Amino acid sequence: MSIRVAIKHKSVYQFDRSVFLSPHIFRLKPAPHCRTIIESYALTISPDTHYINWQQDPFGNYQTRVVFTAPTENLTVDVDLVAKMTEFNPFDFFIEDCAEHYPFNYNPQLRKELTLFLEITEYGQFLSTWLKGVDRSQQNLIDFLVNLNRRIWEDISHTVRMEQGIQSCEETLEKQSGSCRDSSWLFVQILRHLGLAARFVSGYLIQLVSNQDSFADPEAPKEDFTDLHAWCEVYVPGAGWIGLDPTSGLLAGEGHIPLACVSDPVSAAVVTGYTDPCETEFTYTNSIKRLSNDLQR
Repeated sequence: MSIRVAIKHKSVYQFDRSVFLSPHIFRLKPAPHCRTIIESYALTISPDTHYINWQQDPFGNYQTRVVFTAPTENLTVDVDLVAKMTEFNPFDFFIEDCAEHYPFNYNPQLRKELTLFLEITEYGQFLSTWLKGVDRSQQNLIDFLVNLNRRIWEDISHTVRMEQGIQSCEETLEKQSGSCRDSSWLFVQILRHLGLAARFVSGYLIQLVSNQDSFADPEAPKEDFTDLHAWCEVYVPGAGWIGLDPTSGLLAGEGHIPLACVSDPVSAAVVTGYTDPCETEFTYTNSIKRLSNDLQR
């Protein structure tokens, strides 16, 4: 069974005066490697006094460069997409013999190609203490990754944090709480400290109400839901990039739609640009609608 859903994501920036906008970069189109089928996609930007160039960043993610040609008192960004939600097994992948068990070493050429995703930028007492608690004896790699993911889920309470930026690993571990982007960046750095290439992912999360009795799982969504989300991916020889979501403690599935997969979270910002000095009121909505259920043949 496949479920087709429509997502509408609208962002509005209302300025208190007429301002000039710099060229803006938007990262709001599903990445080429997205496993969920995207049947249609549209990006609408107003005011219409602009022109658009579609690009791909150094990591292969789609990005939209928009040049505005006149001053404006507002900026509106509308994303409309239709996704075909077909359940898949997130464990359905092949692993090279050399990587079936942790620890393992990437071959020299692959390690060179993964350099940016092995870069360690965070250190500290809390991070060091957390890493000391990791069992580094030889073990099945997937079990190792699943246990790490679940441990972060257990240790870090999820919170909605509206402030810009990402907490340092030390701050997240000290508070024992953080947003999805905070826990995901923490996981990226933990994986790199353990010798595994990892990248930060920004995207949409879709959660649909199950047809089964939700009382069996109190954490199951009570209504269909979508919003911007963050998780991480680890590179495993043979399997490629495997998505891990420390906010849920699970592997990424058909409800995870990546928009930007990067070595540094700065490069995953939904929008990059600036305006003349002004006061800005920002509002956004994210809605989801079921279109149909398709029986697979």
